[in-house]
Amino acid sequence: MSNSRRTFFQNAAFLSAGLFGFGKRLDASSTHSQGDPGGAHASHHALSAKSKSAAPHAHPHVPVITPDVPDLPFTLDGATKVFRLRAEPVKRKIAPFKTIDAWGYNGSCPGPTIQVTQGDRVRIIVENALPESTSMHWHGLEVPIEQDGVPFISQKPIAPGETYTYEFTVHQEGTFFYHAHSAMQEMIGLLGLFIAHPQNSYAPHADHDYAIVLQEWAILPSNTVPNTASMEFNWLTFNGLSAPATTPLIARLGSRVRLRFVNLGMDHHPIHLHGNQFVITGTEGGRAPESTWYPTNTVLVGVAQAKVVEFEAKYPGDWMIHCHLPHHMMNSMMDLLSDRQIQTANSTDAKALSQMETLSRSIGVEHVHHSPIAENANSVPGFPQDAFMEMAMDNAEGVSKPETHGLPANWSAGMMGMMTMVRVLPDQKFDEIQSLIRNRQSTKPEEHHHAS
Repeated sequence: MSNSRRTFFQNAAFLSAGLFGFGKRLDASSTHSQGDPGGAHASHHALSAKSKSAAPHAHPHVPVITPDVPDLPFTLDGATKVFRLRAEPVKRKIAPFKTIDAWGYNGSCPGPTIQVTQGDRVRIIVENALPESTSMHWHGLEVPIEQDGVPFISQKPIAPGETYTYEFTVHQEGTFFYHAHSAMQEMIGLLGLFIAHPQNSYAPHADHDYAIVLQEWAILPSNTVPNTASMEFNWLTFNGLSAPATTPLIARLGSRVRLRFVNLGMDHHPIHLHGNQFVITGTEGGRAPESTWYPTNTVLVGVAQAKVVEFEAKYPGDWMIHCHLPHHMMNSMMDLLSDRQIQTANSTDAKALSQMETLSRSIGVEHVHHSPIAENANSVPGFPQDAFMEMAMDNAEGVSKPETHGLPANWSAGMMGMMTMVRVLPDQKFDEIQSLIRNRQSTKPEEHHHAS
């Protein structure tokens, strides 16, 4: 047998073993509880942690982590992967002081992430537990017309209490998403990610693979139900949470990081990464040819689009990643506390401190004094702008978590809206956080003191 022929069969054997190993990992994910996304994410983090020293063909695909959103488990019917989605009302705590009534799938908004491999046969059983009819569209996927999910055209609407079964073969690879094919249902939360891993691993190999869903909400003060007909959005979320409740993305120094962004709202979002350059490697149409890649640090994620970027994590630090539209970098503070509203335009230290201390007490954190202002601040036209808007919530429930371990005190004060961070960590710090993630331990509260 010639050397080239022998090499071909050796490489084929390596690839088959890798694909088999990835299939086992995805099958294993089906054992995680729908209500315990931390378990699935912990195992995914641990897998990524090993990638630095693993052989290149040992794991051709790294499972995608969708922070704060669970994966959707599946069972096998022969060679067909069977998923179940239940459309239902859900409550989502998007910030320590704000819970909304949305619609989602399997108790989650956005819905749980579906992960398959190119070539898989999938069956997805959709149950409608909503008070009105719905349907399911597989955005970007090439499916038979009867599986396309458009009411009255490709199927009858799924009536309340009924189920509908979708079945198709996934012959594509890339970042896709599923959503109800009804405009207002999309705006109240009926969407989720659908990841199709390629049969042959992307090159270059990514050590970490994260996904983020971008959403906007219009919620009036003292209300919990989004106004889906409104264009005045006052809450902006990554994976159903507003900063500082968003979970940081953890990366090992020297690794390659892939970030997938999906937008199904009313606004386009320019997503900016601090301190690094990335290349745009894919869209909702799949992997882009390498000849089209170019360095940048901001990517515009349009409505109904997916954008995939990759970068080399060569600079240690806690790097912000956020939508750069100014109004998308803040949270709405106009909510009632007992019998009055929070005002964002207080112009004196005393009034601002009183307002924010009232809010901090309501969520069980100590308010850290805001950044200093000039003695003559009130005489300057335009004041205040960002003064008094800071609200440290480092130790609030849902904010303190393993991924925030080691951040400086008061780190959360300026984190609002569509913000999170990529924490590029050297080995020791990375491994320390991985250990906390595996054990799902929260960080120890730091001492906070009022500024003098």
